[in-house]
Amino acid sequence: MVEPVNSSFGKMLLEEVSPVVMVLCTPLVEETFLKNGLSFVETLKPFCNFRNIDVPVRTSSDQLYRLKKFTLRLFYASDIRQPNVEVAKQRLEHVITQAGEKDFQDLKFDPPQITDILSNPESEIAPSWFQYYNKELIRTLSFSDHEAFDHPVACLLVVSSKDEEPINKFVDLFNSNRLPTDGTMDPNILKHYLLVHDNQDATTERTSKVLSEMRSQFGSNECNLLCTNSSKEGNVDHQANPWASFKSSVSADKLGCALTGDDIVEIKDLMQEFASRHIIPYMEQKVRELNQQISATRKGFRNQIKNLWWRKGKGDGPDVTKGSMYTYSSTESQIRILGDYAFMLHDYELALSSYRLILTDYDIDKAWKHYAGVQEMMGLAYFISDQSKKESEYCMERAFSTYMKLGKSGFQNALRCGLWWAEMLKARDQHKEAASVYFRICGEEPLHAAVMLEQASYCFVLTKPAMLHKYGFHLVLSGDHYKNCDQVNHAIRTYKSAISVYKSTTWSHIKDHIYFHIGQWYAIVGMHDVAVRNMLKVLDCGYQSKATQEIFLRDFFDIVKKTGMKHEVVGLKLPVINMSSLQVIYEDHRTYASQASALVEESIWQSLEDDIIPSLNSGKSNWLELQSKLLPKKYKESNVCVAGESVKVDLEFKNPLLISTSITSVSLICELTTNSDDLKLDNEPSSSSLGPEISTEHNQVTTSGFSSFTLSEVDFTLGGGEKNLVRLTVTPSEEGILKIVGVRWELSGSIVGVHYFQSVPVKAKTARGRRKNKLTPTDALKFLVIKSLPRLEGSIDHLPEKLYAGDLRYLVLELRNKSESPIKNLKMKISHPRFLSPGNHEEELTTEFPDCLKKGDEQNIVQHETNRTSSVFAFPKDVSLQGDRSLRWPLWLRAAIPGTISLYYTIYYEMENVSSIMKYRTLRMHYTLQVLPSLQTSFEITPSPSRLQEFLVRMDIVNRANSGCFQIHQLSTVGCRWGISLLQPVDTILPSKSLLAGQALSCFFMIKDCRKSGTEDEEIMSLPPSQTDVKLFTQDDDEKLFDIVSSPLASFHDSERSCQGPSVQVSPNTVDFILISRLAKSSSPSVVPDLPKILTHHSCHNSIRSSSPLSWSLDGPQTIHHDFLTSLCEIKLKMVIRNTSEGLSSVTINTNDCLPDAAAPTSSSGNQSGWRYVPTVTEEMKLTSDVMGSRLGKPPSSMESSPPFIWSGLSSTKVQIQPLSTTEIPLQISVFSPGIYDLSSYKLNWELSEHESATSSGTCQGYPYYLTVLQSE
Repeated sequence: MVEPVNSSFGKMLLEEVSPVVMVLCTPLVEETFLKNGLSFVETLKPFCNFRNIDVPVRTSSDQLYRLKKFTLRLFYASDIRQPNVEVAKQRLEHVITQAGEKDFQDLKFDPPQITDILSNPESEIAPSWFQYYNKELIRTLSFSDHEAFDHPVACLLVVSSKDEEPINKFVDLFNSNRLPTDGTMDPNILKHYLLVHDNQDATTERTSKVLSEMRSQFGSNECNLLCTNSSKEGNVDHQANPWASFKSSVSADKLGCALTGDDIVEIKDLMQEFASRHIIPYMEQKVRELNQQISATRKGFRNQIKNLWWRKGKGDGPDVTKGSMYTYSSTESQIRILGDYAFMLHDYELALSSYRLILTDYDIDKAWKHYAGVQEMMGLAYFISDQSKKESEYCMERAFSTYMKLGKSGFQNALRCGLWWAEMLKARDQHKEAASVYFRICGEEPLHAAVMLEQASYCFVLTKPAMLHKYGFHLVLSGDHYKNCDQVNHAIRTYKSAISVYKSTTWSHIKDHIYFHIGQWYAIVGMHDVAVRNMLKVLDCGYQSKATQEIFLRDFFDIVKKTGMKHEVVGLKLPVINMSSLQVIYEDHRTYASQASALVEESIWQSLEDDIIPSLNSGKSNWLELQSKLLPKKYKESNVCVAGESVKVDLEFKNPLLISTSITSVSLICELTTNSDDLKLDNEPSSSSLGPEISTEHNQVTTSGFSSFTLSEVDFTLGGGEKNLVRLTVTPSEEGILKIVGVRWELSGSIVGVHYFQSVPVKAKTARGRRKNKLTPTDALKFLVIKSLPRLEGSIDHLPEKLYAGDLRYLVLELRNKSESPIKNLKMKISHPRFLSPGNHEEELTTEFPDCLKKGDEQNIVQHETNRTSSVFAFPKDVSLQGDRSLRWPLWLRAAIPGTISLYYTIYYEMENVSSIMKYRTLRMHYTLQVLPSLQTSFEITPSPSRLQEFLVRMDIVNRANSGCFQIHQLSTVGCRWGISLLQPVDTILPSKSLLAGQALSCFFMIKDCRKSGTEDEEIMSLPPSQTDVKLFTQDDDEKLFDIVSSPLASFHDSERSCQGPSVQVSPNTVDFILISRLAKSSSPSVVPDLPKILTHHSCHNSIRSSSPLSWSLDGPQTIHHDFLTSLCEIKLKMVIRNTSEGLSSVTINTNDCLPDAAAPTSSSGNQSGWRYVPTVTEEMKLTSDVMGSRLGKPPSSMESSPPFIWSGLSSTKVQIQPLSTTEIPLQISVFSPGIYDLSSYKLNWELSEHESATSSGTCQGYPYYLTVLQSE
């Protein structure tokens, strides 16, 4: 930090608190100096500031000190009075206006960057005119009655040698009283006499004579001669003109034009001699005299007590606010003069002691303005002498507060005190505190407040660290005050500086405020182009209120309209363009049937097309590699499109405002470059190098009026906050390189918005597998246009959007090629064969659907190929499309599962002799279905306890639909192995005829395995189709059943088998069912508008439920007659055992001779022993639910016990049965008496080897088998 005396404020104090010299001169003197464009005082002013005067001074003490710097202030006698307030105000306003006019040209430039502001030195941050304004503001308080440093110290009387009777002129000037008559200024001041000689028109002799008379009359030491205007031509040009900074209203070339260098030296010497030999000694002598006088009357303890006693009681009087109670001869005035003279002579200790001495007097007298003035000077003395900072700030605070208490009469003094106080703090690097002082002295006058707020803002930017937000905020406040005072240039300047603070922040509201008002103010000063540029910044103001947005838009369009021209704006924020939504849809070898198809991910299409696109001769080459070989090197990164086919760009526009906005003439900005050598590739042979790589001629087209391409234009209106995805197209008509550069639109017919698509680096994989940087979307918007090609169009007739699960529909695929060039080798692949199956011939059905699927309709029944090896459907070789011919091919649709299903079709076709770049194209189709739940089926199969080949089936059906009612029509088993039959009448299965929403149903069937049993091999016996179907309806007895072995039912069932379970190594002990239903006529069509005609429900891989891996039966006679009188009865039996598992089974048969509870026969009166009722097999099957591994209970208690019998064969037999095989074991029993015998007294112990190391085992109790043995007659 620099010394206070060398700081900018210290220098200002030396200039402003300095001796005043009153000048009295004759009119001829003024006339002499006006030849130089200057008055007499203006001529002398540049030479009144002495930087190294070096004068010895002795004031109150005997110790000398040397005065190095000194300044004189010259004023005409007419100016030594308090300035008029209104005149002073107008002068300050003129200073501000003049500074704004100088800055007008700088308003065209961009605002400074905040980094540049912070890097500038302190002297360059604030505008230079502030210092001049502050000085002018301080001078508005000159010659106050409560201060003495503005009182004249000396009087300079000036007479021209051309004046008549010069001595009398001096006397007349001397006798005239030019000082104010209020008694505050001492008229007895130093007088000095100066004779001016004009070398251009005055004689030297007369001048010498007048000078002699002066010296004899007034004394030789008090008289001086000044010779001037030594240049006869009056055209002297001063390189460093000393008057340029003092008088800017006149050209610097005319200032001092008659003064030579010797004249300037003479003036400088005159003023230095006047100051060093007259002013300073006079003031020095005056200080010593006043100090002696005051020391005798006021200093010392006795004089202090005496003064206080004399002033006792004055404190009860009124405050002194108007007029002055102190004349220049009063003790208080003398002490104040002593302090001010000492201050101007740089004896700050004497000044402080004098100020302290008089401070109490003013306090007791309640002379608050005098009191504040003394406090103010004390603060300055503390600062300039580099003494206590705390004391200096305390004094300035007290002075400022006291001035403010005086109200309006003291505000101007408080203003000057505040300026000095702020400058003092700035000199000590206390910028934050200085800013608060500036804020306190703003006052109510808006123009003055604007200047003070701006100065406060620069204090905030100079703090360490910089307080940028306060800097910007005070600039905004200052700009508002400037605008209220019609200082528009200054308002723009302050707001531009505030932009540097807020443009990089998220403070959107204040940024909008700044840009909006800057735009308005630029329009006021006539700079409409800059106004529009700033107003554009506020268009993206969706966070503002609706009323504010309306104001922004209204004023913006008003300003644009005043310019009278259309403005093209790059990066216009209304509407906002969502670049992440940018999507380019174009067709090369890939074509799309609809917009939905184009929006599908490319990976989905590629997975479909891998099987239908033929591989090239290079082995693993794909289409992209072939393209890279055919295209010139410079176009290998380009996309390929076809002339005459549109390139579509989807782009989202968003209205950031709450008000509706109309957007018109939205179109792409494109360039098309043609080159005959590079781009006519189709006329060349298929080769990797096809011509030169450098294009020599370019034809850039950017309007749709040219025939090279056409552009679409879109008009739309965006509501408040609304988004709109707009599709824009460009259709090239010639071969070349097409570039989509950007998008343009119009607002209100006067603003053209332009948005250029910028490059964004992403990663793209090259053909060799390495990665390189690729630019997108720029490269994604660059296309190589080749000549026109055939294009296949396709659609599916009557495809429903909503249907029930299981719904089977007949559709027609229609294909068209409008080009005259034929296409051939059509192939199709479908993403979901479970949902779609192509028909087998081109002709449409002649029998109405679904009757064509019923048995007996030979025209449309085609036997299904059970072993379908390819998922690609190839159209017949003779199919070719060109011109207006269309192909209609049948498609079968079945909604396999509920949910939202996306179906993808891709159709491959080839073209002949059209293009060497493209040999084939693909048509991609995409549809979305909403499948609603319908019937859900489940099956449970249980083996019969007494029949190896028969099984009980339980079918559970639940209607999962929300409102639909269904009728079950038919249940079929798939294949020729299983026959099916009813166990109950059809009427008892579903008495209500239809299954309501949410209703469940269970019903039972019997299925029979129709294979022939053997010990090792089993042959399948083919069943007639009628035994595999069960009719589940009663009405229309003559109605035919559906044929499930023909297409499309058989095709869909194969797809269901692959989807519902594994396709290989399926257990043969599984059964597939197909349930066919219809929608009841009472169902509402509101859920599904196009009601289904037939629904098929496929249940695959239903396994037979069993707790044991074995099933067996005991075969033999039921009743035997034998004569027990002759011999025992031997009966031969046969046990058939089947291994139902997939592992090797080892079975041991253990027989017991009698039942534990039947060891002896029991007699029963009236009946032959052993007789009982034996149930039939059918009834037994109906009563059994889980027969495997279980047995019937003991015979009823009413039945008598049977006599003993024995197993006369082997008591233990062990066999091994291969997986899924059957074996027969002969058995024999010996019966000793007639009766009814239960032959379940055996057990089967089994051990199963499922894998190499995994085994399991168990025991099965024999089934009840009742044998009746009768005595033969």
